[in-house]
Amino acid sequence: MRATTRKRLGDLLLEAGVITEEQLTHALEHKSRDEKLGDFLIKENILTEQQLIEVLEFQLGIPHVSLNQFTIDPELLQLVPVELAKRANLIPLRREKNKLFIAMADPMDYFAIEEVRMATGCQIETSIAAKDDLYRTITKYYDLQESMEAALSDIQAGTQETQQEIVDEDSPMVRLVNQIIANGVAQRASDIHFDPQETGFKVRYRVDGVLRTERSLPKHMQNIMTARVKIMGNLNITENRTPQDGRIKITVNFKPVDIRLSTLPTVYGEKIVMRILDLSNAPNDISQIGFSPKNEELFGKMIARPNGIVLITGPTGSGKSSTLYAALSELNKEDVNIITVEDPVEYQMMGVNQIQVKEEVGLTFAAGLRSILRQDPDIVMIGEIRDLETAQIAIRASLTGHLVLSTLHTNSAVESISRLKDMGIEPFLISSSLVGSMAQRLVRRICRDCATVVSATEREKEIFAENGMKVETVTRGRGCGACGQTGYRGRVAIHEILPIDRDLKDFIISEVSGTVLRDYMKQKGYHTLLQDGLLKVRSGITTTEEVLRVAMTE
Repeated sequence: MRATTRKRLGDLLLEAGVITEEQLTHALEHKSRDEKLGDFLIKENILTEQQLIEVLEFQLGIPHVSLNQFTIDPELLQLVPVELAKRANLIPLRREKNKLFIAMADPMDYFAIEEVRMATGCQIETSIAAKDDLYRTITKYYDLQESMEAALSDIQAGTQETQQEIVDEDSPMVRLVNQIIANGVAQRASDIHFDPQETGFKVRYRVDGVLRTERSLPKHMQNIMTARVKIMGNLNITENRTPQDGRIKITVNFKPVDIRLSTLPTVYGEKIVMRILDLSNAPNDISQIGFSPKNEELFGKMIARPNGIVLITGPTGSGKSSTLYAALSELNKEDVNIITVEDPVEYQMMGVNQIQVKEEVGLTFAAGLRSILRQDPDIVMIGEIRDLETAQIAIRASLTGHLVLSTLHTNSAVESISRLKDMGIEPFLISSSLVGSMAQRLVRRICRDCATVVSATEREKEIFAENGMKVETVTRGRGCGACGQTGYRGRVAIHEILPIDRDLKDFIISEVSGTVLRDYMKQKGYHTLLQDGLLKVRSGITTTEEVLRVAMTE
């Protein structure tokens, strides 16, 4: 071990000039005893993981690696026990004679290095990898690979105890399904897809809105895996001709995870989609949604009204529910009675009365809404306005002194007005009840660890100019271990808000076209989805490509 590596991390960071003496003192005073200094500094946004890696790489001469470039030999995994790999956050990469190369998040954890040396009898050479990159790789190779091999050998051995296989918590098939879910949570997936194909069975993850194939499984594993998932969701495993919906509650790495389960019969078998709701990330603050200061003020005024309807619009998966829950958290006070009717109830909120729609027993949105109004509510949240009956009751509720929050499937804020007219609502009712409409989309956020400022392209300059803005430089992600080489990590919402004022009420009653309403919106200085997205591009939060993927250019 080189003598120079015995320096403390705080001294290295000070030497590199990435933190100040005050920041170091603050970190040492406030971090918990067993928390590492680097982890605390990253959590407090004092430095990024990439800066930490660069300092260690430069000051200690330890190389930085991206783990997706490595295919790890299963024999190496036998050398380093899984318990040690997880506890010390490290993974073996390759072996040359008596030299073992490992990647770890903290190459200054000399106790862990010594432990690996003792366990393997090899001389240890370290390299640095991003923490998330390590977490994903350890889950993928140690847990998923092991469960996968055990399940395959179990099936090939011709086990007859199929019923036992899908019920026994220690059986290889059960462990494999659990690991696929854990791997999805580790990769921050919002959905896991089990896709039956003609000759195989694919597992796909949707991460930050983009779907990608994680692995292909043999066709003969399809039925037993489908049965296991259905048992977890309390579904009927003998029924495979009609769609079914269920719910799974599990704990992954000490975090509660709620999963919405949906099955759909296809020509090659049942397709399963699991929507992962991470309960520890439940939205509870409007400031976390990603509003611009102007939009946050407009939205705050809309939901502060004592009565009327506030609509949030957008396609499936655009974060409408998260925004509704954040609004409810804001409004959830001791002196108000909030009742919701949802399908399904995604997040359970303290102090809010939530009703789950059950169409098979006649509890529809409309029926639930009728009952709600007899329960003396102040604020009513309807998961979605799907039909004329629900829309009529919602409008009646808003006209009789209730604030109604709901969602609608339309492309823009302006189109929600024409959608209500299409449903059969009279224009005078819309104008007197609608407080405002907001369209929302989700765009991927640039990974802050590998963000670099580059010159804007000519096309980007044109797009900004068409929307009355100027831009010279934009930010892009180079791709690093923390973001899985995509350049993006996490998502942020872009918004288009249309508050209904006196002029707009007149326009609605006189049934003017959407174009006139859009022109009025521009005249009043309200931002369209595209303009709000471009402002976020200019602030270095997302990229032009992402905004154009979800917002229309006119």
